[in-house]
Amino acid sequence: MHTMETFNLLQPYKIAEETFVIPWALEAPPVGHFPMNSMVIRGAEPVLVDTGAPAVRAQWLEAAWSIVDPLDVRWIFLTHDDRDHAGNLLAALAQCPNATLLTTWFSIGRMAEEWETPINRCRFMTDGDTIDVGDRTLVAKRPPLYDNPTTRALFDSKTSVLWAVDTFATNVPTPMPDVGALSPDEFRDGQFFGGRLVSPWVALLDGEKFGTVVDDFQRLNAEAVVGCHCPVLQGAKISEAYDFLRRLPEIPPWTEFTQADLDQWMAIAESSVPREQPRPSGT
Repeated sequence: MHTMETFNLLQPYKIAEETFVIPWALEAPPVGHFPMNSMVIRGAEPVLVDTGAPAVRAQWLEAAWSIVDPLDVRWIFLTHDDRDHAGNLLAALAQCPNATLLTTWFSIGRMAEEWETPINRCRFMTDGDTIDVGDRTLVAKRPPLYDNPTTRALFDSKTSVLWAVDTFATNVPTPMPDVGALSPDEFRDGQFFGGRLVSPWVALLDGEKFGTVVDDFQRLNAEAVVGCHCPVLQGAKISEAYDFLRRLPEIPPWTEFTQADLDQWMAIAESSVPREQPRPSGT
């Protein structure tokens, strides 16, 4: 596992052989930040795993092409069609003319509300499907938690890296490459918060049945786990995260922020701005 001495958003970092994360993050007051990552596998047939958010399109494309020549990209694996995963899909397809989009029928339909996906460049890859990308086999897998019905995770059998999509989502006090920078309490609380935020329906589940799903996912035996909304998990943190995941059905749902919270935040913002400057409520 690569350890970075410095960490900057939208600067790719290596997590395994020929495998890189492109990190981004959204500030999410009052809970810190939420990671917004994507991944590139620079193997015999390079693969983009999700395509980043449109808010940083130019920077994301520059970061991706710093790892791999877009003309060499052969596959774009789209985990699902949410904006933070598919936001730069058309731009990536345009700049990667030799790439095939690994997606689902339902994702294409959902994206048709906004754009037309080139169906002649698509290949459907659903739960349990595998694909040979030259020097490795990739496995699509439905993750235990998700916020979109089309979601599939991706496991690289060569490096044992698991892209867990939105499972293991967590807020962090500041952007970071690895969960090892979190205290034990921050790690636990972040897993409980992120899991309930992404998948509030987990409170409706039978814990025993959900545990069976989690067990099946864990049997992939990943040596590194990363997702759109979590820093890299490795070592003992992986099994610890799975243990937290199993507990989610027994934890009360997260209480959402209300209008009273927003009023309080706006009042604090108003009081912190000098009178001669524009008011936060008016901008």
